[in-house]
Amino acid sequence: MKTHHLRTHTSEEDLAREDQLAWAIAEVAADDVAVDDDVAEMVINRVIDNAAVAAASVTRAPVAAARAQALAHPVSVHGEGATVFGREASRRVSPEWAAWANGVAVRELDYHDTFLSAEYSHPGDNIPALVAVGQHVGSTGADLLRGITTGYEIQIDLVKAISLHKHKIDHVAHLGPSAAAGIGTMLHLDREVIFQAIGQALHTTTATRQSRKGQISTWKAHAPAFAGKMAVEAVDRAMRGQTSPEPIWEGEDGVIAWLLDGPEGRYEVPLPEKGEAKRAILDSYTKEHSAEYQAQAWIDLARKLHNERPELLERGAIRSVVIRTSHHTHYVIGSGANDPQKYDPSASRETLDHSIPYIFTVALQDGEWHHVRSYEPERAGRPDTVELWTRVTTEEDPEWTRRYHSLDPKEKAFGGSVEITLENGAVIRDEIAVADAHPLGARPFARANYIEKFRTLAEPVVAPEEIDRFLDVAQRLPELEPHELGGLTFTVDPGVLASIETPKGLF
Repeated sequence: MKTHHLRTHTSEEDLAREDQLAWAIAEVAADDVAVDDDVAEMVINRVIDNAAVAAASVTRAPVAAARAQALAHPVSVHGEGATVFGREASRRVSPEWAAWANGVAVRELDYHDTFLSAEYSHPGDNIPALVAVGQHVGSTGADLLRGITTGYEIQIDLVKAISLHKHKIDHVAHLGPSAAAGIGTMLHLDREVIFQAIGQALHTTTATRQSRKGQISTWKAHAPAFAGKMAVEAVDRAMRGQTSPEPIWEGEDGVIAWLLDGPEGRYEVPLPEKGEAKRAILDSYTKEHSAEYQAQAWIDLARKLHNERPELLERGAIRSVVIRTSHHTHYVIGSGANDPQKYDPSASRETLDHSIPYIFTVALQDGEWHHVRSYEPERAGRPDTVELWTRVTTEEDPEWTRRYHSLDPKEKAFGGSVEITLENGAVIRDEIAVADAHPLGARPFARANYIEKFRTLAEPVVAPEEIDRFLDVAQRLPELEPHELGGLTFTVDPGVLASIETPKGLF
């Protein structure tokens, strides 16, 4: 890997294009390197993972709204169009709208892959935009595979180096550029076109973090889908010769100067050398549970305590629960956020899946976490749950914060320690570093787990033969011919979508 030194430059410095981060990313995207076998296998896993969580969310209101918008935008000229999760593969829409609808379906349940470092991300959010464009233009599976590896590489490299949340900028500002770069790789575009697309994609996808603060709304699922849609449109404009703000990160009025660390800010961005394989996807990890990633390990620990310590399940037995964890977990999804909604039984699902006090309470009481049952209003409002929930607090522990930011994958951790004080004065302590499904966890996810996740989540709405068909196509991704790429979708059983109230809008 090489390091790109990033800072603000005054207009008088006249920063050369070749020294700009957007150009460096474009060079990586345009570098036609082979995909390593283990990387290809992981890409297939994540394509299956995305489809799994999309199937689980296909009947939810935000997904239905986005799907209705997409279906109102039929196939554009100069292409075959793209598929929409749930509808038959023959029903095609314009690719940017397929990226939108499928992006919302993938993100709705907060249930797919993650990478956490200086910033947060769900790099699987790159996949809907790339699949949509690939289907539209007739890409091969091999080209789609190359594009996805670029999308993951660029997003994860940006996440390792540049914190957005510190300045209350939403993390999808790293997704617009990564998706644009991935599309550029897939389409074999030249560096100039990719460079311009990256600048436009970044410029149009910077927004505040209020979408993940307080009463979290349905926009949480739409934000990354919007970034993917903007990336598709940015590539289209760049291919037509349209240019972008330059330098987009480094300019006097650019992203660093006014949205991030200011004119004095400095960043070290890791990027692959020319000819170096793109392997960043292997640094990411998926979710066994439908909740924010920092909650994964806590669900596993709560489940363990449920099974091993039956005295914790007696109503009124617990006086207090103190979770000591990283800065991020405490301040974003813990009591350090100072969001009263995180303790509100009537809070939205989006808010509850960002509340460690709620999640730990329910997982401890139930010994499981379910993507539907664990969020139902009746479950959140259960008196014994509310009683215990209010006794759960979080604290930052500097050592867990250090491990959270460690660059050593063997040391990097997303858990912490818990201290449970009983009413009889007894104290129970335990800790967990990573989720069970993490590559270094108790039960690392492998291909069989991804397939089981898809089958489990798809079975309520997708016929068995359709499940088998999709899995066959997905697992042949590197060999797919252009006419087969349309098979990277699933059709739900007849009547499922018809039973959903379809919202009306402008289109």
